[in-house]
Amino acid sequence: MPKVKVPRKSTSVDMTAMCDVAFLLLSFFILTTKFKPTEALAVTTPKSVSTKPVDSKNMVIITMDKEGKAYLSIGDENTEQKDAILDLVSQWKSLNLTDVEKKSFRAAGAYIGVPFSQLKSFLQLTPDQLKNFKADGIPVTDTANNEMEVWMRAVNSAFQGEKMNLFVKGDNDAKYPSFKGIMTALKKNEIFKFSMITDPQGVPEGTDLWKTQQRTGGRSTDNE
Repeated sequence: MPKVKVPRKSTSVDMTAMCDVAFLLLSFFILTTKFKPTEALAVTTPKSVSTKPVDSKNMVIITMDKEGKAYLSIGDENTEQKDAILDLVSQWKSLNLTDVEKKSFRAAGAYIGVPFSQLKSFLQLTPDQLKNFKADGIPVTDTANNEMEVWMRAVNSAFQGEKMNLFVKGDNDAKYPSFKGIMTALKKNEIFKFSMITDPQGVPEGTDLWKTQQRTGGRSTDNE
């Protein structure tokens, strides 16, 4: 018997719906994506192996650049603490800071990086002026005038009753006297716990830590 040939028909798939979905998703990601803002204080941190993420709530960051200058910044969401810190410093140092001057410290990415004698004029700078401003840093190397001690005393008072997450971020070429001055300021305020911000890298293969991660599947083995 002769074989019956089934007529071949070309298949056509309507891609209109798929294109609509693709463009909707693309529009969603474009509108909702937030790019990482430019860091106000750019430093090259040393590399380290980190196996445990840190808590980013109630952040207080002390930064040292390669010239040894020290800066202080508070988490952007901690506006009440920022106001309290400036109120205390203004009172202790008789700076008479205005509400307008305090408002500039509430802005995202704001930091303090000048001596008390320059603080009032520093807080009056516009965002465009800050881009080209060369800060002198908070004095920390003079044992008789370590202004970081006063700042950390105000920070301690502002975060009283709440857990403060203190971070020290130093440039890879930061000078030791500045680091020593910061440690002295922390000790004077009985602050003995802080975290170092470093540039994370992978665990070297073959090390004890690498073997532990292979055995535990990357889970932390620290006791909670």
